[in-house]
Amino acid sequence: MARRALVTGGAGFIGSHVVDALLADGFDVELLDDLSSGRRENIPDGTTLHELDVASPEAARVIRDGAFDVICHLAAQIDVRKSVLDPMRDATINILGTINIAEAVKSSGRATRVVMASTGGALYGDFVTPPNDEEFPKDPESPYGIAKLSAEYYLAYYGRLHGVESAVVRFANVYGPRQDPHGEAGVVAIFCNRILGDESMTVFGDGLQTRDYVFVKDVARATVAAATRPLPPPARLDARAFNIGTGVETTVLELADALQDAAGRQVGITHAPARPGEQARSAVLIDKAREVLGWSPVASLHDGLAETYAWFAARRATTAAGGPV
Repeated sequence: MARRALVTGGAGFIGSHVVDALLADGFDVELLDDLSSGRRENIPDGTTLHELDVASPEAARVIRDGAFDVICHLAAQIDVRKSVLDPMRDATINILGTINIAEAVKSSGRATRVVMASTGGALYGDFVTPPNDEEFPKDPESPYGIAKLSAEYYLAYYGRLHGVESAVVRFANVYGPRQDPHGEAGVVAIFCNRILGDESMTVFGDGLQTRDYVFVKDVARATVAAATRPLPPPARLDARAFNIGTGVETTVLELADALQDAAGRQVGITHAPARPGEQARSAVLIDKAREVLGWSPVASLHDGLAETYAWFAARRATTAAGGPV
């Protein structure tokens, strides 16, 4: 009998790639997504969609009754700026949604492993010098980072007191096909659309702020590894947390140059005023993921950007020809 998996946020950017990776690994896959940001076009044939809010009683019922071996929890409010404007909504989705899942798994009585997507950028803040390992002090500077850290604490609690098996994958800055060009996390998507429109790319401040850019298909492989590999005992918060990135800092200016090279087109850069509170540097160490999960990124920045740009170019061409957006 095939293993069963549920992916919350499975119609979204990262979640849909996790669905693809689980299917390739032989899982029967169901999706739970309210489609507030996920897209029906990302849902592959042969999967079941539960169009539900992750914090709802109906979502809990799906989990309790679904006999899932694995739940990959990617449903989230991911925009730092939106979390600042509306911390209540951010906490409802990112904290209460996670508690809803953990409570449902506890009630089901099944040995279901929960793998939660967290953040490797917003979690550590600017008070430590990157690259950060999992044990670094955590001092998030946004409601989003605080909510993700709180959700990690809750999963650690459910593991110690209720035997709910879980792992946390702390993503660096993920990019790739299907990325939403709207919102803070979509800088590569935004730049792709600017290049395709023959418009200059807007860089805030001096462009020397750094991020750790990791390709979405590598992230999906890491999530499946966390769902299937043996895990260390749930002794403390960071025991089952894994940074997922490349360990390489890339400035926004370097990213813009690399993407133009991958696209084979030059559109230039326009500078805008720096955004207050923006993190200056971010990168994560990935030694633990290599050792415990047997995972390493395989896509170079150039190859990942080239594949991403090609996807956006094909999507724009389809839209121009009257096909679905």
